[in-house]
Amino acid sequence: EVQLVESGGGLVQAGGSLRLSCAASGFTFDDYAIGWFRQAPGKEREGVSCISNSDGSTYYADSVKGRFTISSDNAKNTVYLQMNSLKPEDTAVYYCAVILQSISSWYPCSAPPLYDYWGQGTQVTVSS
Repeated sequence: EVQLVESGGGLVQAGGSLRLSCAASGFTFDDYAIGWFRQAPGKEREGVSCISNSDGSTYYADSVKGRFTISSDNAKNTVYLQMNSLKPEDTAVYYCAVILQSISSWYPCSAPPLYDYWGQGTQVTVSS
């Protein structure tokens, strides 16, 4: 059974940092990518970043470039999202998800319907 478990969310002041973790288990596919998404109240779920397992390629939404960094620790089957210089508009529930195919551009990385499995989400709140 595929499982994705997010952790690391919380309350932080604007300008602060958080590191989210996504612990993955239950799948042994060769080609996949892990994506981070977020959803604020009343808004659609949007892609934040993703990392390809095949070649380590990373992709970011324009709104987080230069502030967020995605990385993976294959030994721990965990993907991280380091979030720096947080802004109030980053407030949302953050989800990680896995897409069971190789990716090579931002589009599949950022398209929620293409993802196969989702975690339960972790709340990030940035106060002004």
